[in-house]
Amino acid sequence: MPRTHTSNWASIRSSGKAWPIVIHSTRTAIAALVSLTVAQLVRLPEAYWAPVTTLVIAQSSLGPALTVSRQRFAGTALGAAMSTVVATYFRPGLVVFGVSIFLLGLFCAIPYLDRSAYRFAGVTLAIVLLIPRSAPGWQIAFHRFAEVSIGIAVALLLATIWPETEETAATNQ
Repeated sequence: MPRTHTSNWASIRSSGKAWPIVIHSTRTAIAALVSLTVAQLVRLPEAYWAPVTTLVIAQSSLGPALTVSRQRFAGTALGAAMSTVVATYFRPGLVVFGVSIFLLGLFCAIPYLDRSAYRFAGVTLAIVLLIPRSAPGWQIAFHRFAEVSIGIAVALLLATIWPETEETAATNQ
């Protein structure tokens, strides 16, 4: 007979793994809410990117969170800068987008940024260039950078003031 969700939760509770899951879920929900609230308070038009970033980079300890955050921050900054230039001087299209993504890969290699930075740079560029909006490209790029920066800052703050215990991190792997 297949296990049901109810019996699975009962199994988790009886194994003593429930409390770490509750703590991790609480910690994650608070971080996501703080990110969204801060982004809304500063009136960013796509505030949802802040909690998305927080959820993507939240780590069990400050060390890993700081390492991945540097790369993603740098990638987002590079993607925002490049998309500002491209949106200002070129009409976005298939060729412009493809060449821009290619160049981002080369530009990420110059300061030794990793593939995580390249992914965030590419996502930023795609959001700025491919989603039709009435605002100028530089403004969209700045908003994207601000939204991601808020998400990173909240994730790092969370890892600093409420780090996961080894038990909680191991339970949630």
